[in-house]
Amino acid sequence: MYLSVYGESFREKIIEKSRFLTYVSHVESEEEAKSFLERVRSRHPLATHVCYGFIADKTGNVQRFSDDGEPQGTAGMPILNVLKARKLFETAVAVVRYFGGIKLGAGGLTRAYASSASEGLDSAQLCEYDACVNLILHVEYPQIDALIRFLERERIDEVSRDFDERAKFTLSVREPDYSRFLERINNCFSGKIAIEEIRRVYAPFLVNKR
Repeated sequence: MYLSVYGESFREKIIEKSRFLTYVSHVESEEEAKSFLERVRSRHPLATHVCYGFIADKTGNVQRFSDDGEPQGTAGMPILNVLKARKLFETAVAVVRYFGGIKLGAGGLTRAYASSASEGLDSAQLCEYDACVNLILHVEYPQIDALIRFLERERIDEVSRDFDERAKFTLSVREPDYSRFLERINNCFSGKIAIEEIRRVYAPFLVNKR
């Protein structure tokens, strides 16, 4: 299990007339991180700087940062340090700066980029990514209501529902809970629900902010 963000988010602040625009994204590889950064740059071709830091894997081995023309150590590393302090993985943060005419100095820049990254992450939706089994339940229509109640009791996340000759419920079940889930659903429905395992993945589970 590891902590990351879900999707993308954005936040803006003004410091001494300079605009700092912070973009945050979930990324699952260095290639995805670079693609995210290119999208940010394409939105702001006239920006003074586009600085970033990212950790693009589940273990913290793929780390990159850039000051993009700011004094060395004042932008990219402070952004990356915020990610490390929050123990976030597969997360990229880009901070776009439009210079407002007032120089901040090295200390001011470091604080500006660190606070922009921190506040940008405050705006993001945090998730725990856990090893899960994705599966499909093939269900006869008279069983649907009972199945929905069962899934609510078990607090199982639905990915999707499809309705054809039979109903299909696509689910994501945390790996440590999978054996127990199979036992309980087979007992509850006397083995009359067909279960098709699709694949094992890391799936996001939202973390409530306090």
